[in-house]
Amino acid sequence: MAKPPADLLRRYVFPRSGARRGDVVSGPGVGLDVGIARVGGGRVIVSHSDPVHGAVRHVAWLAVHVASNDVATAGTRPSWILPVILLPGAWDERMLDELTSQVDAAARELGASVIGGHTGVVEGLSRPLVVATAMGVCEEDRVITAAGARPGDLVYMTKWAALEGTAILSEDFEDLLLSRGVPRSSVESARRLMELVSVVPEAVALAEAGAVHAMHDPTRGGIAEGLAEMAVASSVSVEVWEERIPVLEPTREFAAALGFDPLWMISSGVLLFASPPESRGAVEGALGGLPHAEIGRVVGAGPRVIIHRAGGADEVLDDAHPERDELAELWRRSGRAGDIPQPVRD
Repeated sequence: MAKPPADLLRRYVFPRSGARRGDVVSGPGVGLDVGIARVGGGRVIVSHSDPVHGAVRHVAWLAVHVASNDVATAGTRPSWILPVILLPGAWDERMLDELTSQVDAAARELGASVIGGHTGVVEGLSRPLVVATAMGVCEEDRVITAAGARPGDLVYMTKWAALEGTAILSEDFEDLLLSRGVPRSSVESARRLMELVSVVPEAVALAEAGAVHAMHDPTRGGIAEGLAEMAVASSVSVEVWEERIPVLEPTREFAAALGFDPLWMISSGVLLFASPPESRGAVEGALGGLPHAEIGRVVGAGPRVIIHRAGGADEVLDDAHPERDELAELWRRSGRAGDIPQPVRD
């Protein structure tokens, strides 16, 4: 799901944040995916909301996990979930059963409780739209944001670029992938990637180990946009090397068949983080056997991201680009855009 350009968000969204309150620690901004507010006793509540509508077979399960991932990047586990389930006009009991079962399953996996939300029917939707809000509590002096990266930090990522996008494409574009020569074994193996979409365990482990200055969950826009958002939030320059960024073979096959850049494909399930060099041992201990890679470093003031492409040319980003969405572009190019639910307006 793409967003309006960053300059419009800065003009029309971020400054319109209601009353100024002394208990707000962190509000909306580019790269700042969690709201943080004091609740007394030296503690803060961390919250995040996210909509999901593209991954049809996992829409509610994924919405809960995606919202929870952002809470975890602040260094705490989500405790409470509030889902908004919007059903299309042509809904039935089986659809409602499936969606609420997905919410329940995801919340149980996270050890979180569903404490409210909303369920309704919206004429004009072609598929369900689920918005999940996740909340957790953290000690204020231990909270982490994407704004904490510092010059000299090393930049890491867990798992593989385009993880979620590859899983979604294996289901929603299966016929097209097979018709363009992608082996069925690759499509089937890619489906299992959806099981790895949570970053809660690794984010909490890194925070508890005191190993990180900043963490970020790269969703829409993938690794490239996630790095740009971290650079903007932290006002730093980041230098990374494409050949260091892990990409699975099915993702490479999908990219060749469909024509997308894995570094810009939605990557829920990946955790980006900045860590001081002296914390290398703590990083390794916290992540254990989880696949991860050191992909670059924070080199100074910014914001700027320099991606040294394997082909020799550098890609330079001086701002975030929330309007860029490789998955939505694939839907448009494939002529399937009509299958994507349209934005809901009351």
